[in-house]
Order: sequence, then structure tokens, then C-alpha cells
Amino acid sequence: MNKALLFDFTVDKDAQVIRVDRSFDAPLDLVWSAWTEADILDQWWAPKPYQNVTLNMQFVVGGKWHYYMESPQGERHYCFFEYSKIEPMRMYAGKDGFCDEQGNLNTAMPGMQWQNSFEQSGDQSIVHVLIRFEKVEDLEAIIAMGFKEGFTMGLQNLDQYIAAQFYLRKQKKGNTGVRVSTYVNFPGNADEAMHFYRDIFKTEFIQGIQRFADLPADPAQPPMAEGVKNMVLHCELPLIGGHVLMATDAPAEMGFTVTSGNNMHINLDTGSRAEAERIFNALSAGGKITMPLQDMFWGAYFGSLTDKYGINWMVNAQQ
Repeated sequence: MNKALLFDFTVDKDAQVIRVDRSFDAPLDLVWSAWTEADILDQWWAPKPYQNVTLNMQFVVGGKWHYYMESPQGERHYCFFEYSKIEPMRMYAGKDGFCDEQGNLNTAMPGMQWQNSFEQSGDQSIVHVLIRFEKVEDLEAIIAMGFKEGFTMGLQNLDQYIAAQFYLRKQKKGNTGVRVSTYVNFPGNADEAMHFYRDIFKTEFIQGIQRFADLPADPAQPPMAEGVKNMVLHCELPLIGGHVLMATDAPAEMGFTVTSGNNMHINLDTGSRAEAERIFNALSAGGKITMPLQDMFWGAYFGSLTDKYGINWMVNAQQ
């Protein structure tokens, strides 16, 4: 971590394009997921203080991502991205534009064609963004709306998401035991909640409480908000019968959105790839796979899903 990040933003009015080259301090699989999975996109795509909310997403050729960005005052801007080409882990392209709540195109606003290409460069990943416009007036309108500033802020949100995920996964890498645990996202009150549970179950946190301030400083990222520093990055609390409750805060200041009732996963550490596959395939039957089982850079074989009853699961086997 803490490496200088490439950021090259170029406007070419003669060619009617915007080019953006941006590096991220993470392996390609994590960066690809961050650009192609709705639950992660919602955590970084909108510039602060806006929140991004996905209404529907089908990441397939001919599919569409329908979402809105909401201001703190409740003002909503509806947008869509219609996918025309996908080459997994390499690139995707499609049409981007403004729309209404039902997804109908807003012809009064400029539209554009995006092509996002991904490459691994050492231990970093680079995303090459090419945005084409039908006419130079549309390009100028997008720039006047603050596209560069807003996109820059969104990418900084993604840097913070990647830093937190990288840190957490490094901490968890040594855990190779078989266990069932529950993983909960809180909107900023994880410390209060976990102490409440500690007092009830009369147990102690495993390896204490890790906070966002514990993340290594990175000069390539904007300063962390003071209100976020003392929030919980990760903690684990034994309950009864060997069950462990794990928790983290998902700060709105970093672009996260916590949905009450959908902020909890049952986490399974299976101990072997074969058992992970057996359980994952059985649980996902009739449900929705949010991340297929795959080898992850922190040394685990990991996947996540929502079963046919609406229960969220994370399945992994440490290597």
C-alpha cells in the first residue's frame, strides 16, 4: 500500500472524448468486482455527500444498471448504464445516460458511450476509461456539470473501500479454523452495539477492536474524516456455544449505505475447498449469487450469496 496512484484525466474536444487512466493499489479481481457489483458500486460511485442506490442491475450484455444518486436533502438524480460488451476481468462497454424513476431515457440530458478496460500492473491495477460523445456540446455540458470533480471524489471513495478491505483481509488471513459466525454492518454505532452484546454474553473481544484510525496512512488518499477514525473497522465477539459475532461500521462519510434488515451475513469458514463448494452450491440453488466462489488475493477461496429465503451467506476456505 501507500504507493503513488496514477490519475490522468484528459478532455479531447476534437475527438469528442474524455479519457481517464486511474490506478488502484489492489489486485485486479478486487478492482473488477468494485466496478461490476452493485453492492460495492453503491459504496463509492456517488461523490460525497451523495449516496448511490441501485434499483436494479443485470451485469450481462443487453442488461442494465438502473440507479439514482441522492443528496442529503433527498434530491434524486436517476441514471442508467446499458451493457453492450463484457469481457470478464478485461473490459466492459455500454451506454450511459440520465433517466427517470422508471428507467425511461431523459433526452434533454447528454448521453455518452463508456468503455472501461482493466489491466494488472505489478501489484496495482489500472482502469482505462474512454467516454465518447455524439457532439462536443454534450461533452462540454458534462464538464460544466462538474463531472471531473464528482468522478474524482467517487474514485477516492473507492480508494478508501479498497484500503479497508485489503487491511481486513490481511488480518483474517491467518484464521484457518472451521467455524460459523455472523457478520453485521452497522451505520456508525458498532462500538455501542458490540459493548451492549459483550455485557449480555459476558465475553471479551477476540484481539480487541480494530478501528478505522488503525488503517495505515496513505498520502494518495484524502484525509479520513475525524468522525470516522474511532468507528469500528472490525471486531469479533464470542456469544454462546462457540458462535462468534463479527461487526464493522459502514460510514456514510465514505459513501457506504446500510440497509436495515439486509446488513447481516452468516459467515462460514469451511476448512476445505470441497466443503466450501458443496455448501455454496447447495445454498445458492434457487437463490442469487452475489460473488461466485473464487480464489482471492488474501489467500481464501471465497464467495457470497443470498439464498431463496432471502438469507445472506459468505462461504470461504482459507488456503
